[in-house]
Formats: sequence, structure tokens, C-alpha cells
Amino acid sequence: MAPFLVTKQHRRFAEFADAVRRHRYIGACYGAPGIGKTLSARTYAAADDCDDWFARGHLKGAVLPYTVLASRTVLWTPYVTTTPRELENEIGNLIGQIETSIEHTYDPDSDPELAWDTGDQPTNRVELLIIDEADRLRTSGLEQLRDHFDRHDIGLILIGMPGFERRLARYPQLYSRIGFVHQYRPLDPEDVHPVLGYYWQYIGQTLDPARETDTDAILTIIRITGGNFRLIERLMTQVLRVMNINQLNDITPDVIEAARETLVVGT
Repeated sequence: MAPFLVTKQHRRFAEFADAVRRHRYIGACYGAPGIGKTLSARTYAAADDCDDWFARGHLKGAVLPYTVLASRTVLWTPYVTTTPRELENEIGNLIGQIETSIEHTYDPDSDPELAWDTGDQPTNRVELLIIDEADRLRTSGLEQLRDHFDRHDIGLILIGMPGFERRLARYPQLYSRIGFVHQYRPLDPEDVHPVLGYYWQYIGQTLDPARETDTDAILTIIRITGGNFRLIERLMTQVLRVMNINQLNDITPDVIEAARETLVVGT
């Protein structure tokens, strides 16, 4: 997997998230699958560090990572079968535990376990809640999120597929609270080059857009993937496989087309 690269689309998402977090609005983000919505959200929320913190025993002395402390953001993904009660319990527990740990960071003499057990948790330490795959939620789940938003001073971002923003418009009480709508788009052509540069480097080569073979390969990849980050990753995995099987050294349009034939690529 290619390392995370700060692309134009990620910067736009970060600006959108900053605005929602600062103004405490509800924001809706939508875009096609595989273009990087979840990756941007996880990076913004430092979700990997947060998951590791929970895994290491967050209530047993593990120090809250600085990235989580700085982001003040919680990312949560509902299950397909999540009920409103489960939604409220999981979100409440997650936010409460992180807020308690942030408070303990500022006041080491406080007792996080005691605060959690007594329900005397600090509030407003978490400033933004991001719900990924929000289009999984039914009307009652969305209404529960609206109720949570109304009761807490926190920004809320709902991430879904294209059309999700139109679905939200059918719920006036929710839609009237949406201050920002952001469309997450595929990679811009100038952002494709750094991503592909990783794969060229992985096989011991250097991507050179001035070289005709590399230019043709780049154009072929853009044509096939349309800038879809996940599809680029899948395609390049198969490119490397084709090259290894045939003992090839160069990434050429023919190699890319051969790799494309092994994938199911939607329209």
C-alpha cells in the first residue's frame, strides 16, 4: 500500500473539517467509493493512533497520543445493523473516554477511572465527531445523531456516497442544521504523479514524466482509473504481479492493460 500523501483533495477536506469544527455545524461530505474519503477522515482524526491507544489499554496508564490530543476529533463507523440506542452508547462512551483522557493530560492529578465511573467527565474537549459510512444509518439513526448534536457543543461531519446529501435534504430538522456540504473528488492529475512515483520506486525505478514510456504509462493509468485512489492501488498491485510473472523491468502501457484485464473496473 502506498503511504499517505497530502493531496489537493485531502487539503480541501481538512479545510472543510476545520470549518465544521470551528463553527460547530453539521457538515455533509459525499463522493464516489475509493477516492479517499475514509483515508482523509482517518488521517484528520488520527484514527490509527487512537485505535492503537485503545488497544494498549487507554484506562491503564497509556498516554493519549499527541496527534489525538491535537485533532480533538472522534471518528466512528456504524455497522449496517446499528440501532439508535447502540449508536448513542458507542458514541457517548468513545467521546467520554477520550475527553477524560484529554482532561487527565492537562491535569495529571485527576483520576480518569474515577471520573468515568462517577459520570463526572469533562465536556467539550472533543470538538468534532466524524461519522463515516453515514448512509448506512436509517432515519431513526440520523435523528439520534441530530439529537446528540443538539445536546452537545460539537461539530458533526456525515460522510456518504453520492446522493447521500440529497437524502439528507428530505429531513428538514437535520438539513437545516447543515452548514457545509463538501464533494470529495478523485485525485487531480498533478496528485497522481506522487502516488505513482511510490510504485515506480518500489520496483527500483524512478518515475520520469519527461520519458515517453513513463508518460504513456501515466496517461494509461489515469484513463483506466479516473483518479480513483483505491483503483490505482489495485491496478498497480496487479501491474507488479504481471511484471514479476513475465520478468519485466519497465512499466509500460501494455503491462498496465494486461493488469487491467485481471480487475473488475466499474464504469
